[in-house]
Amino acid sequence: MNGTQPSSCYWNPTARKITLTFAYCLIFLVSLAGNTVIGIIVYKTKTMRKPINFLIVNMAMSDLLFPVFVIPRNIQMLYTENAWLIGGSLGQAFCKLIYYLPRVSLIVSVQSLVLIAVDRFGAVVFPLRSPLISPKLCLFFILATWIIAMAAYSPYVFAVKVVESPGGLVCALRWKEGFGESSSYDNYLAPITMIFGLIPLVFIVILYITIYIKLKSQKSPGEQSDKAGQQRQQRERNVLKMAIAIVLGFALCGLPTLISTFLLTFASDIWSCRFQYFASFAYFMVHINCAMNPCICLIFSRNYRTGLQTLFR
Repeated sequence: MNGTQPSSCYWNPTARKITLTFAYCLIFLVSLAGNTVIGIIVYKTKTMRKPINFLIVNMAMSDLLFPVFVIPRNIQMLYTENAWLIGGSLGQAFCKLIYYLPRVSLIVSVQSLVLIAVDRFGAVVFPLRSPLISPKLCLFFILATWIIAMAAYSPYVFAVKVVESPGGLVCALRWKEGFGESSSYDNYLAPITMIFGLIPLVFIVILYITIYIKLKSQKSPGEQSDKAGQQRQQRERNVLKMAIAIVLGFALCGLPTLISTFLLTFASDIWSCRFQYFASFAYFMVHINCAMNPCICLIFSRNYRTGLQTLFR
């Protein structure tokens, strides 16, 4: 939004730079350390090598792309006014990756959340049947999430480039230059947002509502298996709480951006001071999400806390 803010919008440049620099550095460190630790815990603990933990690790690995490729660029933009510092072929490659990989990360996370919901649905609604997502099938699904995400955002590889501007080099989206004057970025963005945003969210909500209804309607087991049955139900509830917390965290961080994207797409005259504040808040919330999942796992799962203690020993 640099250079586009109306004069009536008040931004204290110094306070903004200091605050955002501190916040970005904190998110970068928490995300880098937290997501790496989540992957190591599952890798070193054999009892945790289950589909839901594989999917959480898949989210953790995708979340690592965001701080690595986005946050350093954001900090640099605070002090160089959106200037692109790298030229040549290397600069073009980095420019494309900075646009491309964070979006791939987002879609991988969305698909992982859907698969986690399906896994919990099978475990709670059909507890006596074989898992809907077996460990081997889970690995196939994880690979599929990356292939689908990379394919969905592949147009960015052709439309993003380093271009000359009056202030120097700029890494920018040039959709019409990449796909012709007749093409429209909005016609691409709207279906992508629906397919990988609203539809998965509705599907996840339906699955978790069904799970909740099933848990409420479960009868207590017989006397002989009462203790074992209660322990199993408690384990399922704990895992379910963690899964729901991850979904709510993702929705809390992602919905503001989803709303601002739709407003920008379908209401071109909305660029006001209030909307700029909201868009800035939405953009910052997306960054928080990449550091939130490790915290949720450690808060809601005793296995992850135990694994962390073992790791430090």
